Amino acid sequence: MDDITAWQNRPLSSVYPIVYLDCIVVKVRQDKQIINKAIYLALGVALDGKKELLGMWLSENEGAKFWLGVLTELQNRGVQDILIACVDGLKGFPDAINTVYPNAQVQLCIVHMVRYSMKFVPWTDKKAVAADLKAIYGADTLE
Repeated sequence: MDDITAWQNRPLSSVYPIVYLDCIVVKVRQDKQIINKAIYLALGVALDGKKELLGMWLSENEGAKFWLGVLTELQNRGVQDILIACVDGLKGFPDAINTVYPNAQVQLCIVHMVRYSMKFVPWTDKKAVAADLKAIYGADTLE
């Protein structure tokens, strides 16, 4: 357990060009019951392009207030700047990011962008639009 605590509290680089912030919900056994818990994940892309798991946090559910605590912890561990924060569409999330990292650009991740966009597409056109969107976000260049 000491190794895990040391890893979770290790110093981090001062700048990450991109940080992916997301939460997954898992089922856990607690007091002879199966309940949902939220695992918050911060994945940074370092200046050399390598991905680094910055930390994992456990909570009862996902919320912008908890994310504010996560971001503050990252700052306390040495992260001075994030250029792009890639997130889901959680209400209040961009405000939490900009409270700690006011110069960070907040971008909705591609999965959430596509899901949101597809809400406005008629059922009969969904397959064609999804294929077109995949060609767009998978393109190497603007052409």
